[in-house]
Amino acid sequence: MAFKIGFAAEHPAEKQNEAAYITQKVQTVPRKSVVQVRFPGRGMALAYYNDMFDLKCGDMVYVDGKLEGMLGRVTEVNYNFKIKISDYKRVIAVVDTTVHGQFFMAGSHFVTFDREALPNSKVVRWFKAPAKEDDEFVSGSDDTTFRLDDLKGMNVSAAIAERGHEYYLENKVRYISIDGSKGYAIVEGSESYEVEFEYRNGEIGQLICSCFCSYNCKHEFAAMLQLKETLELIEKNYAYEYERTGYFAAINKGTLFAFAIDGKDTGNFIL
Repeated sequence: MAFKIGFAAEHPAEKQNEAAYITQKVQTVPRKSVVQVRFPGRGMALAYYNDMFDLKCGDMVYVDGKLEGMLGRVTEVNYNFKIKISDYKRVIAVVDTTVHGQFFMAGSHFVTFDREALPNSKVVRWFKAPAKEDDEFVSGSDDTTFRLDDLKGMNVSAAIAERGHEYYLENKVRYISIDGSKGYAIVEGSESYEVEFEYRNGEIGQLICSCFCSYNCKHEFAAMLQLKETLELIEKNYAYEYERTGYFAAINKGTLFAFAIDGKDTGNFIL
């Protein structure tokens, strides 16, 4: 069953067509404001100074200060103010939650074969704040591989396999994609973790996770279970679409609606 979805946030004052709206969002001029940001994870709302963006109610943002790294939603915007800047923390990033494209049902997830619909570079910001300029990242991997249809090759303990299976059943694999042979997933644990891997002819290699484990972890195991399920559903129902593009991205249904629809004033989708 195809699920065609094409919607975007539109604020009441911006009654324009979809293409013009997207262009405006990209080329928008910053407008200074003091905004109220609510953080659902903390059950609180705080005021922040903004001089980098043209913020609207409903925008998802990251801030600096004590709540740095926590995603919040703008609930009020005030353009008439006089403040002492040193008394305020700032909005440092706005999350792009617009989604356009065709999606298909795939179990607990929606799947798209359009690279522009939900690239991982967009979705990761729904879960993780942008890196700081002085942040430094390194990674490494060996030549170990295993078959996706035989996860015993991961050599994880029974406890890790059980916990990873629970994560999979609880739909904690929020997003997973394959572009050519490059695989990527976001798994929700005590925080959001990124899982990366290579997938070729049924074999998994170069599997890494951004968590602190020095061995194959529950996040990786959950991602592999979700990958196996998603590929089976694609092969059964959407083989042509996948073969045509060599790409898919699958996102948990609740996650898509929470970010792409919740908090939007207008927009549309076709079912």
